[in-house]
Amino acid sequence: MQRDIQRCPRVAVYGTLKQGCHNHYWLDGATLLGRDRLTALTLYDLGPYPGAKAEVSAGAVVEVYAINAKQLALLDQLEGYFAHAPGQGLYNRAIFPTQHGEAWCYLYNAETKNEARIEDGEW
Repeated sequence: MQRDIQRCPRVAVYGTLKQGCHNHYWLDGATLLGRDRLTALTLYDLGPYPGAKAEVSAGAVVEVYAINAKQLALLDQLEGYFAHAPGQGLYNRAIFPTQHGEAWCYLYNAETKNEARIEDGEW
């Protein structure tokens, strides 16, 4: 994981980790680099939080943060990401290009056929 974070020391968040949302404190000490709209992502309404899929859309609005390896490990715990079995956790993660450089983004692993798309990309 250390090599990954050195390659990409940023995270793009689209849900409860955004400013003003209840999980934003997980990003304490991170530096907000700015916002972006990622057209390679589609957001789905999962009820208490959104999930993103790597699907083309009008764009998902994200906040991009500079982070460190410890912060990434904490976010992995929050998001239910398993480095040893990425497809088996609640979320997987992948690197996406943003206006602020490449950033990790958490992708929802489960099916979304019964969930509503968030068409405007803003949760």
